[in-house]
This record gives sequence, structure tokens and C-alpha cells, in this order.
Amino acid sequence: MKTFILASLLSVLLSGAAFYEFKVPSLDGKEIDFAKFKGKKVLVVNTASKCGNTPQYADLQKLYDKYKNKLVIVGFPANNFGQQEPGTNEEIGEFCKKNYGVTFPMAEKVSVKGDDIHPLFKWLVEQSNEMAKKIPGDNTKDILYKRFLQDPVQWNFTKFLVDENGNLVAVFHNKVNPMSEEITKFLN
Repeated sequence: MKTFILASLLSVLLSGAAFYEFKVPSLDGKEIDFAKFKGKKVLVVNTASKCGNTPQYADLQKLYDKYKNKLVIVGFPANNFGQQEPGTNEEIGEFCKKNYGVTFPMAEKVSVKGDDIHPLFKWLVEQSNEMAKKIPGDNTKDILYKRFLQDPVQWNFTKFLVDENGNLVAVFHNKVNPMSEEITKFLN
């Protein structure tokens, strides 16, 4: 029993530590170092400029402005779905600032699904799969959420919430509004 508890604790500690090891290039050519986010929640979102969900940039910015003392949002432009992010990093950055006033960190364009998935998204999906294993699945809502967690990146604007210790605590469908109670309950 002690071994199981120790292994479980070590697993949690290592998974959180792994999150802080990620460093990614930003749209402006600098580096986003996730170690700098220790002690804050982090919302990782795969984004696209020509998607029906693109107006969520405005609410992501509102969420960032409202909770910036305890939340960091990091956008990851991706062209995985319907070629909805065809622009260069410079074009994406200009679009986000001009149309939505985005000031939260934006990584350079990556792949969020498939054989060339970015290592951070691979880690997030693996953590999501681990979350799915813990859901009992004895009612329709649980069964649907469990299925979603097993394949979370189904479209642009999927949201992954990581806690202050680097552990994935929630995953939100692309249609969930960033300012919804579903998300803000983790921040209040």
C-alpha cells in the first residue's frame, strides 16, 4: 500500500514538473518559458484566425485581463483543422492584436494533432487521457466527458487548464466560452 501511495504521489509531482520544462518560441521570436508560470494557473488554447470560434480571442483577452494576477493564457496557433490558420507567425500576431487586442502570450504556429504534434500538446493529451481513466463513467454526462478527454483536441480553441503546480486539472471543449462559469469557477 505504501508503494502505491508513493508511486501515485511521485507520478503527480513528476507530471507537474514536466509542464514547467516546456519552452516554446513566441510569435514575436522570443521564448515562452513555462517555468516562469509556477504559482499561476495556465490556460493553453489552440487557436486559429479563420475559424467560427475565432471571436473567442476577445473573451480570452477579457479572461486574461480579469485574472492576470493568477492566470496566464498561452495561445498556440495551429493549422490542423480546415486550413484555418494559413498565415505566417507575423501575420497571426498582427491579426490578433489588430482585431482582438491580444496581449497574452502567443506561441508560434504548431501542430496540435497527428504525427507532428507539438510535445506540449502531446503531454496535454496524455494528461487528459489519464484524467479520463479516473472518471467512473456511470452516467451519460460522465461517459461523454470521458470520451472527450480521450481525444480532446477535436477542433480549434480547445482549452487545457493547468493548476499552479503544473498539473492538468480541466479540459474544455472548443465551444466553451472562455468567460463561462465552467472556466471561471477554477479562478474565483
